[in-house]
Amino acid sequence: MRTTILLAWLLLCTGVHAQELDTLVSPKTVTNAQLIGIGGTEILDTYLSPEKYKGNEFTYLSHTIRNYDGKRVSRLLRHQGTFAQTHNRANNANELAGMYTFSYGWLYNWHLLSNNLHVSAGGAIEANLGFVYNTRNSNNPAQARAALQLVPTAAAEYYFHVKKHPLSVRYEVAAPLTGVMFSPNYGQSYYEIFSRDDYDHNAVFTHPGNVPSLRHMLTLDFQLWRQTFRIGYLGNYQQARVNNLKQHQYSHTFVIGWVSRFKTIRLRRAMRR
Repeated sequence: MRTTILLAWLLLCTGVHAQELDTLVSPKTVTNAQLIGIGGTEILDTYLSPEKYKGNEFTYLSHTIRNYDGKRVSRLLRHQGTFAQTHNRANNANELAGMYTFSYGWLYNWHLLSNNLHVSAGGAIEANLGFVYNTRNSNNPAQARAALQLVPTAAAEYYFHVKKHPLSVRYEVAAPLTGVMFSPNYGQSYYEIFSRDDYDHNAVFTHPGNVPSLRHMLTLDFQLWRQTFRIGYLGNYQQARVNNLKQHQYSHTFVIGWVSRFKTIRLRRAMRR
């Protein structure tokens, strides 16, 4: 009797164990780069001043690519925060500027040259929210910036070795195609917009004709102390001509940080009878 009970218990445990091993594995490779940067910038906003302001810009960038095994489409997630401190030519006025940018996109991938060259192209939905503050102005001292745009994006990454050391060079470029942005009209105050609800074409349709902008980044990945590091150049040229106002911000930034790559596995347990 005891032998029968023991055999039944073993069969039950074996069946449960086999059921747990019956899983579906779906790997996903995530490449995330955390970068900080410093560089020079030039700001023009004729709503605040006809003068150009030049100074330094500080940047934080989180750049993530999610690739799925067996699929050609990858996902792009991008968070970027910038803060700039600038001054005019006479050095008697300053402007402070900050911007947060979030991008979520899809890229189609091609693998060439024995899988050493990866080329991707697609698009992203990009949201921007920021401000420019002029310390000299008493009337209309600040300008808000907000936009939601569709941004075509392309990238190329090449993998190679130098004396058995793995390296990779990546170039990424993006330019807004269409969307909507906020802007006061010429001579319109923020008091009229928000206190008196005086709308005057403040939600502006954007296209390359009135918002000719470009962002590109060239980076090099290398390994040191069993960690992957990234250095490179980030160029950001944002400009707009809407509501009889001009604005631009041209930035040239040196970035440095680290890269992490890992796989996530999704397990789905199948039920057996």
